[in-house]
Amino acid sequence: MTAVLDTQVPPPAGVRDGAFGNATHLVCRACGEKSPLGPFYACMECFGPLEVGYDFPRVTREQIESGPKSIWRYAPLLPVPADIATFRSTDPGFTRLVDAGNLAADLGVRKLWVKDDSGNPTHSFKDRVVAVALSAARELGLNVLACPSTGNLANAVAAAAARAGIRSVVMVPSNLEQQKIIASAVYDTTLIAIDGNYDDVNKLASEIAGEEEGWAFVNVNVRPYYAEGSKTLAFEIAEQLGWRLPDQVVVPVASGSQLTKIDKGFSELIKLGLVEDKPVKIFGAQATGCSPIVQAYEAGHDVVAPVRPNTIAKSLAIGNPADGPYVLDVVRRTGGRIADVDDETVVRNIVRLARNEGIFAETAGGVTLGVTARLLAEGDLDPDAETVFINSGDGLKTLDAVASHVGPKTTIPPRYEAFTDFWRSYTA
Repeated sequence: MTAVLDTQVPPPAGVRDGAFGNATHLVCRACGEKSPLGPFYACMECFGPLEVGYDFPRVTREQIESGPKSIWRYAPLLPVPADIATFRSTDPGFTRLVDAGNLAADLGVRKLWVKDDSGNPTHSFKDRVVAVALSAARELGLNVLACPSTGNLANAVAAAAARAGIRSVVMVPSNLEQQKIIASAVYDTTLIAIDGNYDDVNKLASEIAGEEEGWAFVNVNVRPYYAEGSKTLAFEIAEQLGWRLPDQVVVPVASGSQLTKIDKGFSELIKLGLVEDKPVKIFGAQATGCSPIVQAYEAGHDVVAPVRPNTIAKSLAIGNPADGPYVLDVVRRTGGRIADVDDETVVRNIVRLARNEGIFAETAGGVTLGVTARLLAEGDLDPDAETVFINSGDGLKTLDAVASHVGPKTTIPPRYEAFTDFWRSYTA
C-alpha cells in the first residue's frame, strides 16, 4: 500500500534530490498552507507553525527490523536521506522498554511499561530530535548548530556537533543545574549563560536566528525537522510491543512537541498498515510550578496563557509552550488529560521509580510518574489498561533534587560489632 499524506511542493534550489527522504513539503498546522522544504518554521500566510508532510512509499515491518539499532531504522518515515546511517551522528534511539512489574504492583496497574530514554547518548530523548535537526542543517548548508535550552537539549546539540565536526553554540538559563552545564561544556561547545528563564533565552535565540546566516537553531529555524525526531518514540514503543499500540501513554510536557509527535507517530503507523488501528489515550504531565497547559485545560480554554516557571523540574520549565494548543487538542481528542504535581511529589516519585525498577529518572521522570499516580487515583487512567509512561532523562543530571532526601542510613566505625549493632536495630 502507499500512504499519501499530502501533495508534493518542489524543494528550494540547491537542495539535493532525496535530501529529506520521503518528506515532500512543509505544511501549516493552523491553516494547511503548504511551503517548500527549507529552513522555515512559520507559515507565510498566517504565521502558524509548520510541520513536515510526506509521500510515504510502502514500508514493511521486515524492512524496519532489518535496519540499525537506532532511530535510523525508521529513516523512511523521517525527513532524512536514505543513506543517513552512513553519516556521523550520535545514532540515538532504540532505548529499552522496561516491563515495570514491581511499579505496576505498587500503583495497582495490570500492565505498565517504562520507555526509558535515559539510555540515549547524552542520556535524554533530546538526542533523537537533534539527530534529525542535524541532518536537516547539513542538507540545507547550515554550518553552526545552536539552541536555546533548559539543559538536555544543550547536551545533545553539543555532543552531536562534536561528533559531526561542526561548531555549536548553546544558550541556557544561568541558574541551570550544574550537572547539565558541565555535560554541555565538556564537548567544547560555545556555552552562553543568560540571566533569565528559558523563555527569555528562547526569545534571544529567535532574534539571533533571524539575523545570523548559516546558523541552525534546532528548535527555531529547523524546528519542523527537529520535532519529527520525537515520532521515533511512538515507532519504538509499537515495535517493542510486537507491532501493536498500547492503550494509554503518559508523556512529560515542556513545549508539548514530544506529546503531539508521539500522537502523530501512532497515526502514521496506522495509516501505513504497520499496526492495527485502535484508540490510544494520551496524557500529559507538568510540574505545578510551570503548568500553563494544565491551567488552560482545566479552564476549558483553547489557548495557553504564559506563566513564569518556579519548579525544580527545570527541563519542563517552559512558561510559554509552543505546542500548547496542539497538546490540548490531542489530549481532548484521544480522551486523555493533562495534569500536574508539586515538587515534593516529584522528588517522592523519583525515589519511587528507583526503588521499584532500578531506574534513576531526572525531575521530568518524577513529574511523569507523579502524574501517572495522580491520574490513577482520580480515575482518569484505567488500571486494567496497558500503560506506557515516558522517562525522558537520567537522574544523574538533577542530583540536587534528591540530594537532601537520600543518603547513608548511618555512619559507623570499621568494626564488626558496630555493624551488628546497627543491623540489629535497623532490621528490628
